[in-house]
Parts: sequence; structure tokens; C-alpha cells
Amino acid sequence: MEGEKTLILGLDSVPPRLLYEDLKGELPNIESLVESRGILRTSHPPITIPAWMVLSTGKTPGELGIYGFRHRRTGTYDDMYIANSRLVKHKTFWDKLGARGKRVIIAGIPPSYPPKPVKGLLVSCFITPGPENPYTWPPTLKREIEKVLGGPYIFDVVYRSEDKDRVKRELWSLAETQFRVVRYLAREKKWDLLFYMHIGTDRVHHAFWKYYDRMHHKYEPGNRYEDVIPEYYKLVDREIGKLLEVIPRGTRIILVSDHGAKAMKGAFAINQWLEENGYLTLKRRPEKPGQDLKPNMIDWSKTKAWAWGGYYSRIFLNIKGREPQGIVDPGDAPGLIEQLKKDIERIGGPNGEQWRNTVYTPQELYPEVNGDPPDLMVYLDDLNWRPAGTIGWPEPYLEENDRGPDDAVHDWHGIIAENQPSSPVNSTTVNIADFIKVMGLSHE
Repeated sequence: MEGEKTLILGLDSVPPRLLYEDLKGELPNIESLVESRGILRTSHPPITIPAWMVLSTGKTPGELGIYGFRHRRTGTYDDMYIANSRLVKHKTFWDKLGARGKRVIIAGIPPSYPPKPVKGLLVSCFITPGPENPYTWPPTLKREIEKVLGGPYIFDVVYRSEDKDRVKRELWSLAETQFRVVRYLAREKKWDLLFYMHIGTDRVHHAFWKYYDRMHHKYEPGNRYEDVIPEYYKLVDREIGKLLEVIPRGTRIILVSDHGAKAMKGAFAINQWLEENGYLTLKRRPEKPGQDLKPNMIDWSKTKAWAWGGYYSRIFLNIKGREPQGIVDPGDAPGLIEQLKKDIERIGGPNGEQWRNTVYTPQELYPEVNGDPPDLMVYLDDLNWRPAGTIGWPEPYLEENDRGPDDAVHDWHGIIAENQPSSPVNSTTVNIADFIKVMGLSHE
């Protein structure tokens, strides 16, 4: 990027179908940027954290040691920690550009809390606990941002809620607040690279997908929220238009999403299935449906494996000498893993329909495995069904996410586009870990 400015707009969770097909002709500012367009193949797992850092470093989640938003500390039953910027040990492409004297503005790229020094400016991401915490580099930028806004910065919204009107209001405020700050920084500060990621597109999918998507099994024609997703995209398009007014002519502009989105068909209680199939033993029956599985509820002397829910399931083995009350001999672990794989691959739908389930060890996916990985990574029916970690349900098939209202799951393909007709992304599929190299954003 010698001698030119580059603006990267990250729109979390945007699927090709929505941008390239459904809303074609309705987003003039975004479409003015899509001179070349392609498909972005996301990471394993297809989750915001770690996907944006895979894109920003060129490293896999295994190399980063980041497998999702939360992690279990290996060798424990309940020592859990949240991903944050301190876990990122590899240099991002903007670190490398800064080392070459380029000035950068970074806003909203997860995980970037707590804020770390950059050659330029940084505003942290949606994992920031709140605006009362330090969230900028340099620290004095926070006061400047709040003066511009006349109030606090907004990092995220509570989107798993039945109060859809409130979610909608807060999404609009999120977009208007964040874009206002990005415009100010773009206009008033010196920069060679400006990289902003907007989380609102992900949140609007999760909150309103069943109201919009005619292929969703819960879609009802003419419902009052049918246009929320299109209207939100139009809002984002208008905000991008305002941003383009302050961007110097000739700026290279890249549009990218970390993964896609699609309808969630339901949730599957994975720990209940492990219990039913003899891998997990409880001390007592749950008192009510939807209870979180706690270590003190498990008979560890008879338990070989337990799981976490999420967009994918992480399964942990109760290994002797690793876990406090482990019973699985390390030498028996490979055989147990193969049996679990076979049994999980045979899981089908509630009406006997065949699912496309895939199960991996981290070692099968990554050239290097760091941090605290799970023993197995499970995708149910090609991500159409969300694994649920809770127990006590009448049956393992659930109509809803056990963590609150949620209409969408993540999908394997996002978007990548550029305002340059000769871009290498034109009509191609780009692996997310190859983003830096394909776009020529960093030189070793």
C-alpha cells in the first residue's frame, strides 16, 4: 500500500446472498465500492472471535490459541476466561505497517480490549466492559471521542431479547454513534490505513432473521419486523456514504465480513446426548429444564466427556492425570475420540432426517495448537443446528437457542469486495487467513 490510503470496512456476519442478491440495487454507497467482489471462506470455528484476528494476522485459531469468546483452562472443570487482546501474541498487519512508518486508525476489531499501543489511534471492540473503562490508544483519545459525541461511546447491544423494539432502537444508536466517531477520526486525524469493524450487522441478524428470511421455518409474511434487516442495511449504507464524503479521493476501499449468516433450525442439547449415550453421568436429575451443567452436578468417577454449547460444540475429555478426577487413560483417548466421532456423525434430526455433522480434533485443523483447545470441535448439520450446553430438557431437540431469542447461526462464507476493478478478489474465493497476502496489505 505504498503511497496510498486504504480504508477497510468490516461488516460482521454479512453473507454473500444478502449483499450480492437480496439487497442488490438498494445500497448505492456500498455498491459503489463493489467494483470487484468475491467470497471469503471463514475460519474454523466460524465465529467473530477468533475470525477477525485470523484475518488480521494470517494465523489460524490454533496458532493464535483463540477458539472462541470463552475458554476453559485445560486441566480444570470450571476455570473459564474470556478472550482479550492480551492473548494475541502474533503481530497484526497494522502492527507491521506501523513498524514501517504508516499511521493507522483501528476501531472495533476484536479482540482489542484492553487497548494496546499502535502507531496511530485505536478504539477497542464490543468485548469492552463499558465506556467507563479505558478503551482507546492513546488514553486521551477517549476524552476527545466523548466530547465529540456529547456522551458515552456505544460498543454493543443486548440482542438476545424479546423486546424487539428496544433492540431496534439500540441498533440504530450503535450505528449512528460509531460511524460518527469513525468519520471524525477519518476527517481530523492523519492516517494511511483506517480499519473499522461494525458489529451491528451481526446483531441485527441474530435478533431479526426469522422476521426477514422467507426460508426460515418461523417466517410469517407481513410481520411487523419484516423490514428491519433491510432498513438496517440501508442505515449502514447511508452512514458509509457520509464516511465516503470525508475520505480522500483515490483511497483504496475494501469491504469484508468475517463469516456469513443463515437461519437457525433449532438447538441440540449436546450434554443430554452425551448422557444418553453413556459418556456423561449425572449425580442427580436436573430439577428444571434448561439448567447449566455445573461440575458439582457430574459424577466424574463415571464421566468420560462433557461439552460446551455455542455456534459449535467444544467437547472435553475427562483425562486421568489432566483433569482433577480424570478417568480416561491417556492411551485410551484416541480410541474414545474415534468412537465419539462415529456416534456424533450418526446424529440426525428430530424427524429422522440425515444431518451433515463434522467432528475434528484441533490437531486435524491447525498446523499448530496453542492455548487451551477443546479435545473435539463439533459442527451439527453444517451449522444449521446450534449445540446447546444446558440439560434437563424433555428431549435434546430444542426449538430455540437456550441462551435467549436468536434466529440465526453463522455460515462458512462471508463477503470480500473492493473499489478497484483489477482487484485480485474479483470472482474468487479467498481464505480468511490469506486476506493480508491476497490484498497486499503487509510486507514482511
